[in-house]
Amino acid sequence: MRKCWDVVTVGEIYIDHVFSGLKNWSQPGEEVFTRNYLHELGGGAAITACGLGRLGRKTAIFGVVGEVEEAWVKQRLSDFHVDAGGLKQVKGSTGVTMSVSVMSERSFYSFAGSNQFLGDYLAGEGLTEQLQKAAHVHFAAPLDRRYAETVLPALKKAGCTVSLDVGWQPEWSAKPENLQTCLDIDYFLPNRKEAERLTGKERSVEVLLGLEQLGFSHAVIKLGAQGAAIRTGGKMLRVPSPPVAVVDTTGAGDAFNAGLIDALLSGADAEEILRRAAACGALSTRTAGALNGLPTRQELEESLWEIAKSR
Repeated sequence: MRKCWDVVTVGEIYIDHVFSGLKNWSQPGEEVFTRNYLHELGGGAAITACGLGRLGRKTAIFGVVGEVEEAWVKQRLSDFHVDAGGLKQVKGSTGVTMSVSVMSERSFYSFAGSNQFLGDYLAGEGLTEQLQKAAHVHFAAPLDRRYAETVLPALKKAGCTVSLDVGWQPEWSAKPENLQTCLDIDYFLPNRKEAERLTGKERSVEVLLGLEQLGFSHAVIKLGAQGAAIRTGGKMLRVPSPPVAVVDTTGAGDAFNAGLIDALLSGADAEEILRRAAACGALSTRTAGALNGLPTRQELEESLWEIAKSR
């Protein structure tokens, strides 16, 4: 099948309200103020798509947005050269997330909004054929098992590689059938907390081994400021995160995903994939919000060069 895009991302789209630079968390009954606030496009599908677009990859996004914010969402995606033709408009509001960051930690409070219609949209006629037109498909949402049983074999038949980042979804992850969905994916991309919950382990070495024992051929965990690790071919590799002056960590995991997918499409080996992914994740934290810190190709290469010189 002729490929129209390098990557398509599929999943949830949010409008982020980002409060960053807080010195401490508020306690019950207390109020904490910050001078740093940003209204920005967010959600895993949008952030990863924008990250890939900024790296020069031909990228499209498929998801559901509310009618009020549709024009702004599409304009913001176009700023990163992302094809937004795959967005479906529904009545009501796009999903909303409030992100609160204290140094290297953050918490989220979300309203699903239009994302509640995502499952119906994905099951619609003709969408799988659209996804097959990409070399790589990245899902940024918990997939219904029945949908996964249909779409994943079709994507594999079309020669697509596939990645999945469901985010913090403890109820979804607890269902045995969804473990099989994760195993059917080429690259499942949890952060440390998500991987710990899945394996019941705590130390990164044990978590990676636990993922391998569950059946993951490429066991990857995102370790935030500590970089990332992978266990593949019976071996463990770990890379550090490049030093940056952190402003806001919102979306860093999704930027990591963009770096990993870009490196995978370039044919990089496992260690290089991790280095590029960790660098993208780290560089994204330089500014408030998930998008403005996403690195260009030149910025990524310069960061990797500085890391290589210091080794």
